[in-house]
Amino acid sequence: MSKAKQGQSVKVHYKGTLDDGTEFDNSRSRSQTLDFQLGAGSLLPQFEKEVVGMNVGEVKAFRIDEAYGPRNPEAIVKVPKAAFPEGFAFSVGDSVQGTTPTGQPLVAKINSIEDEEIELDHNHPLAGKDLNFEVELVEISEG
Repeated sequence: MSKAKQGQSVKVHYKGTLDDGTEFDNSRSRSQTLDFQLGAGSLLPQFEKEVVGMNVGEVKAFRIDEAYGPRNPEAIVKVPKAAFPEGFAFSVGDSVQGTTPTGQPLVAKINSIEDEEIELDHNHPLAGKDLNFEVELVEISEG
């Protein structure tokens, strides 16, 4: 039986949970495997590292501490409501998309709404959280 190694393409099913048991993602509920090439850097490095060496059919549980890094208080900013299109429907907790002055895409969550300003949180939604994964290696193929 071959083990997954760098450079190979793999398909996995996984479930991701927080320490309190909250499920943040589950490939089986979407009926779609996560397909990626080991070593390509498209996923969290620790996630890829854990898949290396697994056999097809093997199930493995692991944890990644602060997988998306710590929360950055400087990523929470206030912007004028006027920066949004006229008639925009603001709602606390909603995600909004925009671009930086240099044209880079960005996503933020609305933390609060004031008379003239909106507080936006640009941290990744899972920043500062430890993530628990249960992964099953479904398939291995070359490159």
